Amino acid sequence: MGGAQTTSTEALPFDVIDLTPTTVVAYRQPPTPDKPTTMTSSLSPAQRLTVAPGDSLRVRIFERYGGNIFPTIQGQSADLGIQRVGEDGSINVPVVGTVQVAGLDLNQIERRIIQQLGSQVQEPEVIVEFDAPRTHTVMVSGDVKSPGRVSMLEDVRSVVDAINKAGGPLASATGSGANQLQVVVRRNGQVILTSQFSDLLAGSNIAVQKGDEIVVRPNSRIFTVLGAVQRSGNVEMTKYNLTLLEALGQVGGLSDVRANKTGVYVFRMGDLETNPTARGRVFRLDLFQPVSIFVAQQFGLQARDVIYVTNAPLYEYDKILTSIYRTFSIIGIARGNIPLTTTF
Repeated sequence: MGGAQTTSTEALPFDVIDLTPTTVVAYRQPPTPDKPTTMTSSLSPAQRLTVAPGDSLRVRIFERYGGNIFPTIQGQSADLGIQRVGEDGSINVPVVGTVQVAGLDLNQIERRIIQQLGSQVQEPEVIVEFDAPRTHTVMVSGDVKSPGRVSMLEDVRSVVDAINKAGGPLASATGSGANQLQVVVRRNGQVILTSQFSDLLAGSNIAVQKGDEIVVRPNSRIFTVLGAVQRSGNVEMTKYNLTLLEALGQVGGLSDVRANKTGVYVFRMGDLETNPTARGRVFRLDLFQPVSIFVAQQFGLQARDVIYVTNAPLYEYDKILTSIYRTFSIIGIARGNIPLTTTF
């Protein structure tokens, strides 16, 4: 505390910032993390998903009138069976012949079949659906209830959709919450997203593509409290926008006997790990001033922050005097000047 107060900031490896109603404005916690989603939710899977070798398609053909070759839509089944897309990207449809389908969506395949039928059928109706979309899946692994492949045809359009389809995070059942989970998305071997699950729910959700890998893993967001508080140690951030006052409340507040209300500090590493030239920051708060309660309500805490509450000077003196008193008491007992029954 003395070093932060008396030493010039140029000589320190960190900046000392006094938290006041003016300076706290730059460090306020946003009222809500919600924002518009970045994914396009109006896209239809049938319009966007293209066929690839290995997929299985179900093809049905009807004739609007007559039913000379194929039945009418009111008549018997026109199901031509399951058509497996070969390595060359084609399927073999009875009467129609070989149809190149790789790279086409379902609507395009329907139009191509109608085109190849030509004049053989009068006003044909063609319906093509996925039967086993082996290539249109995403892999969800990690801390989810049912890890494995998830089909994009089951209305899975976003990362959150895929996680929910896999049963949701395990942490939601144990009470850790979305704020303590990290989601990593890999596409074509490259990491395209690393985010807290709570951020995805707040609007950072993105659309998935076939072959994506989604990993849900624990990533506890904690802060550390040391010094003259009721309970020191590491504490999980139970909410997204935690304030300094709420953080002190989670540990029971300051110790009435020990704490120096003028010496509450928050140590923040910032981006020192990624930028060696960056400087850490030490925020200093004087809770002896009534306005500091409002300042603490506005100051946003971050993961890995360290809160340190100094001991009051009189408490430090009391520790010294108590040690001296006990030392002389032991000496007195050893020399026999003080009865052994004496209590202190």
